[in-house]
Amino acid sequence: MSDNYDVIVLGAGPAGYVAAIRCAQLGLKTACVEKWINKQGQPALGGTCLNVGCIPSKALLESSHIYENTAHGLSAHGISVNDVKADIPAMIAGKDKTVQELTGGIEHLFKANGVDWIKGSGTLLPERQIQVTGSESEKTIYKAENIVLATGSNSIEIGSVPLQGEVIVDSSGALDWESVPKKLCVIGAGVIGLELGSVWRRLGAEVVILEAQDVFLPVVDQQIAKDALRQFNRQGLDIKLGARVLASEVTADGVTLTYTDQAGEQQLQVDRVIVAVGRRPNIDQLTSPETDLLIDERGLVHVNAVCETNLPGVWAIGDLVRGPMLAHKGSEEGVAVAERIAGKQCHLNYYAIPSVIYTLPEVSWVGKTEEQLKEEGIEYKSGVFPFAASGRAKAMRDTAGMVKILADKNTDQVLGMHIIGPHSSELIGHGVMAIEFEGTIEDIARTVFAHPTLSEAIHEAALAADGRALHIPNRKR
Repeated sequence: MSDNYDVIVLGAGPAGYVAAIRCAQLGLKTACVEKWINKQGQPALGGTCLNVGCIPSKALLESSHIYENTAHGLSAHGISVNDVKADIPAMIAGKDKTVQELTGGIEHLFKANGVDWIKGSGTLLPERQIQVTGSESEKTIYKAENIVLATGSNSIEIGSVPLQGEVIVDSSGALDWESVPKKLCVIGAGVIGLELGSVWRRLGAEVVILEAQDVFLPVVDQQIAKDALRQFNRQGLDIKLGARVLASEVTADGVTLTYTDQAGEQQLQVDRVIVAVGRRPNIDQLTSPETDLLIDERGLVHVNAVCETNLPGVWAIGDLVRGPMLAHKGSEEGVAVAERIAGKQCHLNYYAIPSVIYTLPEVSWVGKTEEQLKEEGIEYKSGVFPFAASGRAKAMRDTAGMVKILADKNTDQVLGMHIIGPHSSELIGHGVMAIEFEGTIEDIARTVFAHPTLSEAIHEAALAADGRALHIPNRKR
């Protein structure tokens, strides 16, 4: 292993490992520094997303959905199943197996592409040097022509509810419980809180979600968000808005939470608590004191439009920089930076990055919301098609939700797509491509979609924007 490289990537999450692989593919001598130690006590690649984030949470969401549907949803299809039980330890073991397979896959890709994995914790020094502290606290200095910072983010902790063992946990801790709490409180009704709350509700917990904001999912188009809130409440998620947690006390009986809402100060007794109030950039020990890397008051590394920092030859990507904290956003920034380092032209369209909440129903969106268009004074038109009018959704017995498309009233260009309903995480790709290709409502309306499919709802929403939907009554024009 050399001490000098063309590129050293600091962090092997979705942003970092993708950047390292692409750099190596482009002929650059590349190393990636990663310190992660997995549940088995072994070094692992993949960062938060693969080890304790995106992948394990989706594994548990899938397992818990199959359990709930088997126990309560099959009768609609004429199927009777008796004595359905959830084996929680087996679910956790299955989740862990998936994680190990995927993180091991990244190690294989590193070897196949010639990326050196430097195990340890890295710190940026002046003159494009990285100091790596190994497992025995030994320190080694590496130098590169380019440094890519990709250390990701970690869960925000709140002083009023300090983490404590398996009783009060962050999102990572909530992925390893091997028993179902009778009553669970989730603090935070964002993406992570809703997903984890859904997992444990499906498995039998009574779930209360305390959200400090008065508006549910403020970043989501509010027509979609209001429908989501109705459906989550109907499922049994007790979501309390405008609820600010003041204090917590762990007792022999569980946890007593004190919070305030419009009715004044309240108390809530639960068995366990998940703190899911967001994430912050992982900048602890990112740089040495003498390295003048520019970091803002939110802990974000300052970068320009192409992810260059204020230091020559030093780049930053993923959760460390502006924009949504999404794995796919970080990965594409990694590709873009690698290609720029190699002297190629690359463009990343931040306007066409999708977001997904993997609950049931799934909530997905890309582009502008109706609220944003109003605030920006953009004349727009909208088309909405409910899954209740979809033949495929009816056959699936899963008709909740809708597709909503927003377009410029004058140019017809698609400005946003918002979906709540079955498989919306897969369907939203249509909206991403429409925005990326600068497509119009007419383009979608003239596209042939297979019948019967859920994607026909996108076609019908586009037709509805011009008052010509075929399978719902149209607005008078």
